[in-house]
Amino acid sequence: MSTLKHLKLKHFLDQWQSLEHQATQEHWSYAQFLLALAQGEASRREQNRITRALAEAQLPSAKSWTNFEFDHLSEFNPAAMMAFAQSIAWIESASNLLLFGPSGTGKTHVCAALGRSIVELGKRVKFVSATALVQQLQLAKLQLELQAALTKLDRYDLLIIDDLGYVKKSDVETSVLFELIAHRYERKSVMISANQPFSQWDTIFTDSMMTVAAIDRWVHHATIFEFQAQSFRKQAAAQRSANTQPSPA
Repeated sequence: MSTLKHLKLKHFLDQWQSLEHQATQEHWSYAQFLLALAQGEASRREQNRITRALAEAQLPSAKSWTNFEFDHLSEFNPAAMMAFAQSIAWIESASNLLLFGPSGTGKTHVCAALGRSIVELGKRVKFVSATALVQQLQLAKLQLELQAALTKLDRYDLLIIDDLGYVKKSDVETSVLFELIAHRYERKSVMISANQPFSQWDTIFTDSMMTVAAIDRWVHHATIFEFQAQSFRKQAAAQRSANTQPSPA
């Protein structure tokens, strides 16, 4: 038993007796018994890895593929999005995903669900709002640690930046955001959600040349998804209002 503890084979330690009983009843070979213990240990370790990786990713809770209403997006092709959720080829080639559409149409939900899928496929993910990310990078720049902060983000195979359009148009915010874009270009994948199409990105970047350069880098190896639908929140509010209307006399 001390050997199992030393090797950190917790599943072996916890389950060998019950599996031994099953093996005896079902006349397993020694190889079958050992394989069952090894498979259980591998499963336990993988589940622990996923749990740690999800905690690190900080994905919005309760947002998964199972509770996303694809029917709400009449012109959206779920199969195209699910192809990205089921493969890491695009991650390994440092490709990007860009999600555009009005507020409340499910972009954040899809980002979170896809992030979870990528974690389950063995990659490291980080979800962060654009405003929070810019604030972190601004602070790092003030402390002369911006390059170190950008390098630290390299540990994540996929960086999900939510609500890009809420970044304020200022020289300070624009500069750190652009440095992030340039740093990850063709090196690591980015997934962004934004309310504004590219034609309105001059509201994000103060300089038109910087706007063009930022778009060029993100689009070069990217797939774009457009979300065109009524806001889930507005729809829910309208439904609540209808349900509270007095019945006709």
